[in-house]
Amino acid sequence: MIEHCLRLKRGADIKKSIENYCKDQKIDTAIVLCAVGCVLKYHIRLAKAIDSIENEEQMEIIALIGTISKGKAHLHIGLSDDKGKMIGGHLKEGTLVDTTLELVLGELEGYKSERLFDEETGYDEIVFVKRDF
Repeated sequence: MIEHCLRLKRGADIKKSIENYCKDQKIDTAIVLCAVGCVLKYHIRLAKAIDSIENEEQMEIIALIGTISKGKAHLHIGLSDDKGKMIGGHLKEGTLVDTTLELVLGELEGYKSERLFDEETGYDEIVFVKRDF
């Protein structure tokens, strides 16, 4: 695994920044290893993929996890407000960094991946293939 450490600054769109970084660095397959920071605005899709929420509110990032395949990210985020109330879901474009976001990505050297349409789920789902060295 190759680690990529970066810091996103105020106003950066988290999803777009991760996707652009992976494209620029020609990273085929990666995972989010660590994320510490906060947001000033969030846009998340809730469970069942029906409703989404957009709100301008300062929130702490409690968790950010996901996979990146050929520059496309599938990310989930957990956020906490100033009273400890949490919200989370599928991270969408439009979630913006407040003060900072310290981010560590792990590039998976032993795998390549792609997203293929899955008739059962109705979505493009990731398929991991072990590399032959």
